[in-house]
Amino acid sequence: MEHTDTILVLGATGHVGRHVVAGLLETGARVRAAVRRPDAAHLPAGVEVVHGDLTQPESLERAASGAASIFLLWPTPDTSAATDALVALTRDTSHIVYLSALDGPENHRPDGFWGDIEDLIRASGVHWTFIRAGGFATNVLGWADQIRTGVVRWPYGDAGRSLIHEQDIADVAVEALMAGGHTGRSYPLTGPEVLTQIEQVRIIGEELGREVQWEEQPVEEARERLVASWGDPDFVEMALAAWAAMVDAPEQVVGGPESITGNPARTFRQWARDHLHDFR
Repeated sequence: MEHTDTILVLGATGHVGRHVVAGLLETGARVRAAVRRPDAAHLPAGVEVVHGDLTQPESLERAASGAASIFLLWPTPDTSAATDALVALTRDTSHIVYLSALDGPENHRPDGFWGDIEDLIRASGVHWTFIRAGGFATNVLGWADQIRTGVVRWPYGDAGRSLIHEQDIADVAVEALMAGGHTGRSYPLTGPEVLTQIEQVRIIGEELGREVQWEEQPVEEARERLVASWGDPDFVEMALAAWAAMVDAPEQVVGGPESITGNPARTFRQWARDHLHDFR
């Protein structure tokens, strides 16, 4: 059955967003993708591609015009444009599904900018659903060049993660966008298992059919390289502190897509198989 409501997807060309777009199309929804460069977006046929920039509220208001629901992610820790962006996005929509992060220590909102965006969405008065995802398995793609050499040099190899497949996040987002009963709900999502970073590298090597070794990187060296690469010292410190904490207190399996979509969470090994082309 075809759905006639338009769904706006922000971040439609990203790791999660592209799967959200594909899943929505499968339901028969009308899909509109807001991207900064429509001429460079490679999206499936049938997607309405429009200009939308989170730092340009007027572009967001145009993009969201007539959209019944919006899939939103906020890609950077800089939230200086967030208030104006949320005003523009919520002027003509009734529901936002926001890709957030796992709850903080107080267990009521995520730490950092993820929680700030949640607060702004709540204050807007729009209906909302928060997908509070744990670590993304796609972040492991940052090791791709090293995996090709056969050695991954990185800090905190014993940090335990319950990484989630981006397809599982997208499946939950599509369900929240298209089905009733999800407004005012927050869904924690993780992968189905806890693996150390060393174990992740080993599994990728097994799926590639060759050995990939782990080499522990001194924290100071990692800090310098990450600041040079990411350009945000505060974010680097947050990441290093999180990895350090996960050595003694690994990320736990706290939620999966089963209760929302009916499908079990994909394993990290499945994720590695799905991304072998990225490591070859």
